[in-house]
Amino acid sequence: MTAAPGQSRPSDSSAPELLAPGSDTARPRISGTTWAALAIVYVVWGSTYLAIRIAVETIPPFLSATARFVVAGLLLALLLAGRQGPSVLRVSARQLGSAALVGVMLLLGGNGLVVLAEQSGVPSGLAALLVAAVPLWVVLLRRASGQHTPAVTIAGVLVGLLGLVVLTVPGLSGEVKLAGLLTVIGATLSWSAGSFLASRLPLPGNPLTASVYEMLAGGLACLPVAAAKGELHHLDPSAVSTGSWLALGYLIVFGSLIAFSAYAWLLQSAPLPLVATYAYVNPVVAVFLGWLIVSEPLSWPIMLGGAIVVGGVFLVVRSER
Repeated sequence: MTAAPGQSRPSDSSAPELLAPGSDTARPRISGTTWAALAIVYVVWGSTYLAIRIAVETIPPFLSATARFVVAGLLLALLLAGRQGPSVLRVSARQLGSAALVGVMLLLGGNGLVVLAEQSGVPSGLAALLVAAVPLWVVLLRRASGQHTPAVTIAGVLVGLLGLVVLTVPGLSGEVKLAGLLTVIGATLSWSAGSFLASRLPLPGNPLTASVYEMLAGGLACLPVAAAKGELHHLDPSAVSTGSWLALGYLIVFGSLIAFSAYAWLLQSAPLPLVATYAYVNPVVAVFLGWLIVSEPLSWPIMLGGAIVVGGVFLVVRSER
């Protein structure tokens, strides 16, 4: 399982050691703080799909992405400089370029396409189920690069891809257009490639510093796309609903600052297999909230395909300890 944008894997010594059964030393317990941080990542990241849907109801998609990531990046930069001094933001030209490339792939290609797909009518829960396949694509990229892949991991990938077939077969997911579904899959491919490159490029040593430049680069990269689509000319701030403003604020503060900080802390403080469970909890949260709040349909193909995808991701996460 890959880490969050700009966040490298913790070393084996960064997580509590899980002792073998029968050891004389007691197994460390998961702290209440760890469970609280997990709850934030589970619920907040799962809810961002619904927040995106509400935001793009009256805010053009790529302008909403620009505002979200540029503001979040600036806020994170101010927080870091205030706590650790301005020097924490100093990086080399190579590190800056690497962070910018990863940010564009993750946030323009990844998040931006999800935003576009949701505006075109893809339900937030269905989008989350498709995005859950990101670990599957990363496994395939790693295998293509020559890394050894356990048989159980390959089985998980095949199961997950079967779930994607169920979710994208025309007609099975309701009235959702195939183009919208393929847009989300394109987003997952871009996010997976960006995550794959993030572990191989010379990023800044501080993962939060890397995230600052990734968010700024990704957010700014959305701006020319918004201009090319005519979003700047059609934006009327007075026509933006209160719900869309609130959703955008939620994405900036909770989705891009609080939840990411919790995730970055977890990577340094909790066992990685436990942290990686967000990959199959987030879509469940997203589907439930979409059904509860905006009455998104829960047809049997969506539930079956989603369960298959989540099952495949579960196998991959379990085998990638």
